Amino acid sequence: MTVAVGPAPPSRQGREQPSLADIVTAYPVATLVVDPDNRIANANVRAETLLNMARSAIVGSDITRTIRMADVQGRFDIWHTDKPLSAYDVQVHAGRTAAMEVDLMVAPIPDHEGWRVVSIHVQSEAQKIAQRRTAGGTRSAMGAAAILAHEIKNPLSGIRGAAQLLESENDAGASTLTQLICNEVDRIAALIDRMQDFTTDRPLTCGPENIYPLIDRAARLASAGFGQNIKITKRYDPSLPFAIINDDALVQVMINLLKNAAEALEGVEKPQVRIVTAFRHGVSVMMGSGKGNAVLPIEILVIDNGPGVPENIRDHLFNPFITGKRDGQGLGLALVDKLVRDMNGFVQHMRDDDAGETTFRILLPMGMG
Repeated sequence: MTVAVGPAPPSRQGREQPSLADIVTAYPVATLVVDPDNRIANANVRAETLLNMARSAIVGSDITRTIRMADVQGRFDIWHTDKPLSAYDVQVHAGRTAAMEVDLMVAPIPDHEGWRVVSIHVQSEAQKIAQRRTAGGTRSAMGAAAILAHEIKNPLSGIRGAAQLLESENDAGASTLTQLICNEVDRIAALIDRMQDFTTDRPLTCGPENIYPLIDRAARLASAGFGQNIKITKRYDPSLPFAIINDDALVQVMINLLKNAAEALEGVEKPQVRIVTAFRHGVSVMMGSGKGNAVLPIEILVIDNGPGVPENIRDHLFNPFITGKRDGQGLGLALVDKLVRDMNGFVQHMRDDDAGETTFRILLPMGMG
């Protein structure tokens, strides 16, 4: 670990509470205050360093000229919004510096219409290397899984066919063994099918749909099978608009999350799962290929009162083959993440130790309906 120590700030007499301006100036992230006309009204020291410009040159300049988006078509969606917005992995030309990849956070100032605070988080070289490794590893794993699935499924069909031929000879002892072979072949084939689900890059066909019949369908399936001993309650927002989704994908996502909750609740005295929906303002993500930003106001929560995910895997929970279960395969949540992303949504995990609850939160784009 390398630690860089900068010069100490000039000392002040007394111990008076610092003003908000002092805090912004000392804030260790490049921060700009933007007025309703998109003019920069204030900038801290970190912003001067990042932009390679003096404060006098930054203040009064147009934010759209000072922070120039590489994706020109998406620029106006960022600088002309009155909602909180976070844009990750954005290519920008900032001030007098070369193009860089940053995360932009835009936050409206309450009770001051049109005024915003913009923070600019630069990705370090270490982060970029880690992301390249992760992306490369994911692509390699997906490619290997696809090849493995193809190579294994071919002989499996032959093995099952041979077992069925043996079973037809009416030998009671052989019949038991051949049935065992068939069951194991079917189990392995089903596992491979699940692996193939997240090795495909084919886009999902999405459209505006009512999510409630789909959630109800998944809940009924859970109650009839793996969740039959669990109390499943639903609290729906009746005014929720349609979401832009693929109906089969959403059902699969909900089944996987409910099954994950059911497995986490094994051994819990009074197992409960709550499904909650709500409309959330101000949540946006950037889309690629010049599509601007997408608003994700449709929220679905799956909450259980289980012991939670082991802390050592929480940061990698949606990666393939990561599991805290002894006989788990680590594919269910990886598929959830992929399907939700394929629907241009977002899924996250949260743990409230005080309440003793685990929450999986899905955010989806809104459709008309």
